[in-house]
Amino acid sequence: MDKEYLIHQNPMKALFIFSLPMIIGNLFQQFYTMADSVIVGRFVSENALAAVGASYSLTSVFISIAIGGGVGASVITSRYFGARRYGEMKQSAYTALFSFLILSLTLGALGLVFSRQIMQLLNTPENILDMATEYLNIYFIGLPFLFLYNVLSAMFNALGKSRIPLYLLIFSSVFNIVLDLVFVCSFNLGVAGVAWATLIAQGISAVVSFFLFLRELSGYSTSKQALFDFSELKTMTQIALPSILQQSTVSIGMMLVQSVVNSFGVEVLAGFSAAMRVEGIVVVPMAALGNAMSTFTAQNIGAKQQNRVLNGYHACLKLVGMFAVLICVILQLFHDSIIMMFLGSEGTQLALQTGNNYLTFMGWFFGVIGIKMVTDGLLRGAGDMLMFTIANLVNLTIRVSVALIFAPQFGVDMVWYAVPFGWAANFIVSYLEYRTGKWKITGQRQSGTSA
Repeated sequence: MDKEYLIHQNPMKALFIFSLPMIIGNLFQQFYTMADSVIVGRFVSENALAAVGASYSLTSVFISIAIGGGVGASVITSRYFGARRYGEMKQSAYTALFSFLILSLTLGALGLVFSRQIMQLLNTPENILDMATEYLNIYFIGLPFLFLYNVLSAMFNALGKSRIPLYLLIFSSVFNIVLDLVFVCSFNLGVAGVAWATLIAQGISAVVSFFLFLRELSGYSTSKQALFDFSELKTMTQIALPSILQQSTVSIGMMLVQSVVNSFGVEVLAGFSAAMRVEGIVVVPMAALGNAMSTFTAQNIGAKQQNRVLNGYHACLKLVGMFAVLICVILQLFHDSIIMMFLGSEGTQLALQTGNNYLTFMGWFFGVIGIKMVTDGLLRGAGDMLMFTIANLVNLTIRVSVALIFAPQFGVDMVWYAVPFGWAANFIVSYLEYRTGKWKITGQRQSGTSA
């Protein structure tokens, strides 16, 4: 396939071809995290499911930092690729990898030191605190592999090679599930078993991905480039930091309201955890389209084809609409069976009710997060980060404030009632910025600056 198909082919076709491997790959990634929950819920206990779920919002923050940072850094790489400036493209990629290695080691060390205190701050029920802390500690040990893999995936996507991360994710997902069954069912390692399974599977994928990426870069003949450049780091940081904020807004919000959910007890937490795993799967197409729009925008701005960005945006919105209808139908028809898959026949009525209430309400609104993510992706790809950042802060503020103020008074349902309002407010702010056309000027200026 043409390496520059995002610049040359029909926008709808190009975006679909580019995003499909990301969608499939991320679905596999979500499926194996879901498998963790299903296996501990069915083969260990409802308390074990709650223990994994208690740390889910926190681990999602780190995943979001890795994904958001990778996507943000890859915007610069995409721009160099679109402009055929391969020497600077390599230098930006090396700088991103080195920077995120240092960041992941730092965050992992801090996490190991303070994991128990963090879980206590989140009001984790005392009877699952030890299990939740054990799971989290193993997770922090594997944090460098998580960062390495996700940043490399973003870099492959920046080069139009979204199939390579897909193949690695398929391998990692299948291997992870096999290890889950072995460690939990055969070795009886419980919550620690699923944590070690994830670390091993992800570690192997990260190392393989690294060597494949080095081989891919070797195909672009250039003069020798430095492995690290502070000016590149500064430029990346200006885009990566808001991108991290955008990607982690939902996760940070959920971490802050996790303490509210935890206060309702283990049964509610188990049902909520199951529903959140499902949400993690159904938002995959929307996140992939947002990331695809980011790369599409960056490459076409680098190639000085801004009119194609508008065509790509409209094509992405149509794809969001199709996925939103499919998601809504599935959740309205099969929500009970989906939640039962996690909890089994022995799940408590309160846990089942909590999970079902979440899915039946949220099923109607995933189109909103889709148009939000696509609009955010365009602004991010153009480097228009100020209103992008403000929009995501508005989203976070609405979700957290409603949950903290109203959930204790009116019930745990208020936690998810606030979500569509936050998404909608985010979209409105981002869309108004898009309509001003400032992103075109920003993209031109940054392309000129990087020249």
